[in-house]
Amino acid sequence: MKIAVIGGGAAGFFAAIHASSSGCEVEIFEKSSKVLSKVKVSGGGRCNVTHQPMEISKLVKNYPRGEKFLKRVFRKFSSAHTISWFESHGVPLKVEKDGRMFPVSDSSQTVIDALLREVQKLKVEVKLSCAVDAIRLMESGFELKTSKGTFEFDRLIIATGGHPKLTGYGFLAGLKHQVLAPIPSLFTFNTPRESLKELMGLSVGNGIVKLAGTKFTYQGPILVTHWGISGPAVLKLSAFGAKWLQESDYQATAIIQWNANFGEEALQSNLKSFALKHPNKKVSTNALFDIPGRLWEHFCHKAEIDADQVYGSLGKKQLNKLVQNLFCYNLKVEGKTTFKEEFVTAGGVSLEGVNPETMESKYHPNLYFAGEVLDLDGITGGFNFQAAWSTGFLAGISSPN
Repeated sequence: MKIAVIGGGAAGFFAAIHASSSGCEVEIFEKSSKVLSKVKVSGGGRCNVTHQPMEISKLVKNYPRGEKFLKRVFRKFSSAHTISWFESHGVPLKVEKDGRMFPVSDSSQTVIDALLREVQKLKVEVKLSCAVDAIRLMESGFELKTSKGTFEFDRLIIATGGHPKLTGYGFLAGLKHQVLAPIPSLFTFNTPRESLKELMGLSVGNGIVKLAGTKFTYQGPILVTHWGISGPAVLKLSAFGAKWLQESDYQATAIIQWNANFGEEALQSNLKSFALKHPNKKVSTNALFDIPGRLWEHFCHKAEIDADQVYGSLGKKQLNKLVQNLFCYNLKVEGKTTFKEEFVTAGGVSLEGVNPETMESKYHPNLYFAGEVLDLDGITGGFNFQAAWSTGFLAGISSPN
């Protein structure tokens, strides 16, 4: 039996490996000159392979799109299975304090080498710079029209990843599957007219970011950059609020609570208590609530607190303004910035037409899907790769049957 895999990324390789393990003849078609390019750049070149194992009910909460679908997928192949597979193939993994898992080597090349070794061992042929332009359904199998000729296969696995434009899915035109228009996910917020960006490089460890007028709110580290704000809290917010933000043309107001552990009343009482105990200490040089010094000075300036003013002389209006800056700092968002090279899209092939038990098409027998070509995506933290490994595994083991 001959099986074609379109796409030489994480999902495509994992699908090809598991399809060929049953003795099938498998070929990977990759349109670019390199394979596993997203694996290479992931996690700053370290490759965030997966996330520390958790209950499936909790794991799926990290996917803005595809939660119900992935619940069934992960029952067949979870993060624990991923860890076991890589460790048994010479890639020991380690857990970082936020739950992300990386190779002990801290190099994505270790992951790439393991996948390449397995593909070579199983004699999977990889066709580079070979774009698939069209898929033709045959009585029994599929005909692929590519930049290097026409090929026929018994089974087909599509794992091309996400595309920033709908035209990127043009090769699927001959199939019955609905393709949802792609929109960006996992991006940082541009705030070109805000003075906060002058403090680039500053970060807080546990803040909360909300989108005004919505229910979208996420907690975690916040980073100030030269274009605006980033960090896990912002990236999570961009993923879950992707559709709303796109419909709003990326014009929004972000409301920031700079320390998630202190509510408005707690901020007020702690400031008043500190002022009573230390009336002669300068406000601008004695930051509270684990706020970095330069950020605290910025808040003082916005609260109209003089550089030499002491806590004992704080007026009620100044105190209230300082609390407002700490608790609900308003930031005008005007546009977005892609999160490094790790571009993630929401949208793609609708999950309604795919069986989550096998990844097989509900419309075309012997056609399978895996990875981000589907309308599913995760937040940062190894979740997108986990979806790739799991769907790739299922498509791979199901296609030879």
